Amino acid sequence: MNFALDDDILTLKKNVRDFIQSKVEAVAMQIEEENHIPERIIQLSKEMGLFGLSIPEEYGGLGIDMVGKCALYEEIGQTHNGFTTLIGAHTGIGTVGIVEMGNEHQKKTYLPDMANGDRIGAFALTEPDAGSNAANLKTTAVRKGDKYILNGLKHYITNATEASVFTVMAVTDSDKGAKGITSFIVEKDFPGFQVGAVEKKMGLRGSHSAELIFEDCEVPTRNVLGFEGQGYMNALKILANGRAGLASRNLGSCQKLLDMSTKYAKERIQFGKPIIMNQAVSHMLAEMAVEIEALRSFTYRVAWMVDQGMKVIKEAAMLKLYGSEVYNRVADKAVQIHGGLGYIADYPIERFYRDARITRIYEGTSEIQKNIIAAQLEKEYS
Repeated sequence: MNFALDDDILTLKKNVRDFIQSKVEAVAMQIEEENHIPERIIQLSKEMGLFGLSIPEEYGGLGIDMVGKCALYEEIGQTHNGFTTLIGAHTGIGTVGIVEMGNEHQKKTYLPDMANGDRIGAFALTEPDAGSNAANLKTTAVRKGDKYILNGLKHYITNATEASVFTVMAVTDSDKGAKGITSFIVEKDFPGFQVGAVEKKMGLRGSHSAELIFEDCEVPTRNVLGFEGQGYMNALKILANGRAGLASRNLGSCQKLLDMSTKYAKERIQFGKPIIMNQAVSHMLAEMAVEIEALRSFTYRVAWMVDQGMKVIKEAAMLKLYGSEVYNRVADKAVQIHGGLGYIADYPIERFYRDARITRIYEGTSEIQKNIIAAQLEKEYS
């Protein structure tokens, strides 16, 4: 395995780091307070090509492999997680389906505008009765001539208010269970589609999740993604593909927390000495560093496997599980090291602590990842 980055990626990685530190970090508190990412930050992100990380060069993207994307995601993860999620959800689950499963017409229609950020992508699977049990969808799609008519409700959809292109899962044959689910590319302006209530969340301010409402929504047959009946498998592939990217963004947040915690521990004086001199504090920092380095190695190994075209169902689930759990443990220790300062909203530690919690839930809960891992082990040893 070789995780070495070429010169072009190293240059882009440095440019992204400079952008994150000089531009995004400067407005991080503004994003938190206003629950909105400034338009100038979005525009600068477009100019840097951040919306095209997952899109091949022939469609206007950067054409970066998974190892390279993880290197960039690690930098993006070191700032406000609302911004991180906007970019990550678009370049991950919002885009991957069209890149991997779309036909040439669909790619030419959607990917160029998605690559330059003029069209934001979102992924719509979750429903009130279909979260972890993703096969229990109630949204239906009935074919009528050259269109499908969609009816139903999605919720907790990341990027819902910003997106104009949605990968939507709906039931086309209720008698076939998971094999009766089909995936569709739905545009925001299609008749019968609307964005519903915006969720009020614990964290990820600036990243908006909302309901999607389909009332006799008309979707052309040419917008079926893949083939009818493949939607459930498409959804699993899309989610699995994005897990290395999510882990690398978690990794970036963990590194940021370790950097801030180490700096604070060296500067904070108690009982006449920096608190880093206390074994209890130094051991927490050491534990954070060990877990971060383990996560880094695991992340790039799975990313390398993706680039080699290897099967990563088990490893991707392991990585999603481990990455989110590490982020939560690191965030908890960071709050403890900062003491009262870590608990107040004037300092970013408590924001990372709140933002970390969703990583054990979205894109597959920790419990679901364990189910996937166990099922793969059963297959391997049968």
